[in-house]
Amino acid sequence: MNHDTAVFCGIDVGSSTTKAVLLDGQGEVKGFSVIASKTDFKQAARECFERALDNGGVSPKQVKTVFSTGYGRDNVEFAVDSKTEISCHGRGCYHSFPRELSIIDVGGQDNKIIHLEAGGRRRGFKMNRKCAAGTGAFLEEMSARLHIPLGEMNGFAAEASGVVELGSFCTVFSATEVLEHIRNNKKVPDIVKGIFLSMIKRVLEMDTLLASVAMTGGVVAHNPYFVTMTEELLGKPVLVPRYPQLAGALGAALYAKENH
Repeated sequence: MNHDTAVFCGIDVGSSTTKAVLLDGQGEVKGFSVIASKTDFKQAARECFERALDNGGVSPKQVKTVFSTGYGRDNVEFAVDSKTEISCHGRGCYHSFPRELSIIDVGGQDNKIIHLEAGGRRRGFKMNRKCAAGTGAFLEEMSARLHIPLGEMNGFAAEASGVVELGSFCTVFSATEVLEHIRNNKKVPDIVKGIFLSMIKRVLEMDTLLASVAMTGGVVAHNPYFVTMTEELLGKPVLVPRYPQLAGALGAALYAKENH
């Protein structure tokens, strides 16, 4: 089989979702998949890989190398090696925007800010693992409190005429605060926008950002208005890759291709 038909895979096993990306020899995405990680990370990795193959019309025999990353990266039994999620998110995002970057990744259970030099080398990073505030888990909790499907939160925030700001960053206290706003007949879209604002502020307080800012992660992928609000707070445009939720898996696939 010649090199042109070779495919390289990256699998990002996150605490909430598992992502797989397939790259061809030219570094183009051939297929991908995103599924819930649930409680069996090994099964999630295998299923996500198989769905990506189906999505891309790729034969398992074409896959030359598999690299894993993410919270559950050690559970990908068929991976030949693994890389940290910091390395893979940086590599994946830089693939889309090869310049000096500050990358904001809003994940299901944690947030990351990764700084890259103009050549792609990592300058530093900050990570928040100790609190759910500002993460996808926080947004899920708030959607449950408001009885709004998670997929509809973006629409509510976008149609807000004002904003009801939350005084607390804590998930538990914020939930109580949201219920108090509902009792006081505050408009639901304004409350949702306030939830978005609280999340963004929590992320931005983690570190100082460089000239160019990019955003990745599931929250970014499914809530474009979240990006719009971030741009308004920063006062400048924010870069978003074509597949913001796949940045880590893409980075792992690029490492797999490089290794081969």
